[in-house]
Amino acid sequence: MVFSSSLFLFQFLPIVLVCYYICPNRYRNLIALLASVWFYSWGAPRFFFLLLFSSLADFYIGPHLHPDSAAAGGKGRKKWLVAGLLINVGVLFYFKYANFFVAELTPLLTALGMTSFHWTNIALPIGISFFTFQKISYLMDVYRGTNKPAKSFVNYFLYVSLFPQLIAGPIIRYHDVAVQLTERQHTSARMLSGIWRFCLGLGKKVLLANSMGAIADQAFALDKGVPDVGFAWLGILCYTFQIYFDFSGYSDMAIGLGRMFGFEYLENFKAPYIARNFSDFWKRWHISLSNWMREYLYFPLGGNRHGPTRTIFNLWLVFLLSGIWHGA
Repeated sequence: MVFSSSLFLFQFLPIVLVCYYICPNRYRNLIALLASVWFYSWGAPRFFFLLLFSSLADFYIGPHLHPDSAAAGGKGRKKWLVAGLLINVGVLFYFKYANFFVAELTPLLTALGMTSFHWTNIALPIGISFFTFQKISYLMDVYRGTNKPAKSFVNYFLYVSLFPQLIAGPIIRYHDVAVQLTERQHTSARMLSGIWRFCLGLGKKVLLANSMGAIADQAFALDKGVPDVGFAWLGILCYTFQIYFDFSGYSDMAIGLGRMFGFEYLENFKAPYIARNFSDFWKRWHISLSNWMREYLYFPLGGNRHGPTRTIFNLWLVFLLSGIWHGA
């Protein structure tokens, strides 16, 4: 179920909004969670249990991570953190890279005269890259003492699985919404702002990205031996704007949907194609990913505090891991 589909626009969203707002405040998180379970299970019912059980593991580990826990002051907290990270990173790596490594290993075994093993390709769970980073954000924020462990599994699971940002982001850091999970305002102004932002994103996706994508597809399908230079350049430009309007449009829709349910998400794009240099572009494109990488990877590595050589290495490692996160 995608945001631009008739099923979502005229059935799912109206039903969920009505149910959400006719319920008392104390039940609204539960309604939003049930709607998110419905949304995710519609496209990948078998992977819902992966999301559920890995989230249960995080929720159990959380209380052992906080500095105020019984393990504070010793190595216990670090062991729990390592366990939580291994679970989440291991699941992500397995689903994103198992097929790739098997595909690369099979020809090697054949070349060495060895028998390749039987392997059934693994389907990639929808949104696994995004919700894995959100789950790691929770573990790190609790470990650092930035936030206390979630008291309610419903609230924590809602943070992980809330449908506006579940499939393709933006990546929501736990400390950005921890308070909103229990205390948020529902006003007509926020609702109208959310509707407007959602419509803006929908227009970007349907009217601009899809139209430009059709031209880009035709250009890339040209016979490579006899290229039409003008049409090839048109295809390149259309593809350039297709990927921007598609991704930023989805982010606009996610931000707008979040506002409809009382959540305020940070911006994910700020006119990246007017960037003055590469660093400026990195601050404008997929901001939620760059913020996550900076806060949970670049700064812990030392950032730019240990001289230019270490800074270059840290930047290289951040971009390498960002590439690995995107996929093989």
